[in-house]
Amino acid sequence: MFPIIVEAATNFCTHQIRLPYTLTSCPPQKRTLFAYIDIEANGSPHRAYVGCDSSLIQTIAEIFLGEEASDEETLTDMLLETTNMIIGSAKVLAEAYETSVSIATPFFVSDDAPLDQPDTIQCIDINNGEMTIALKRL
Repeated sequence: MFPIIVEAATNFCTHQIRLPYTLTSCPPQKRTLFAYIDIEANGSPHRAYVGCDSSLIQTIAEIFLGEEASDEETLTDMLLETTNMIIGSAKVLAEAYETSVSIATPFFVSDDAPLDQPDTIQCIDINNGEMTIALKRL
């Protein structure tokens, strides 16, 4: 399922925000805001994480909302919507691989909550910002 989520994330870069990207293997070095969606793929439960550093989520807010300087609440909402778009797209892509996927509602991970150690992780550099895609089996 993880490669499908990464494909959905790169499709998001290409088709929704229309920015160039590079896949990298290094973990994020900046303050990163995270959201997650619990998914079930062919009966196997996972938690899919999408994280963006503050410059990238602000860039996404500017693209979708036209806001050059968004407040923290708007950035959180934009991250939740970005997570929903990427994981929702992965669900559609999974159907081509005959993988049945159900998804839940996205949740924001507060700064003081520890992030579960993911099983797999992929970082994506986008327009001088960084997105992190991760998956944890539940």
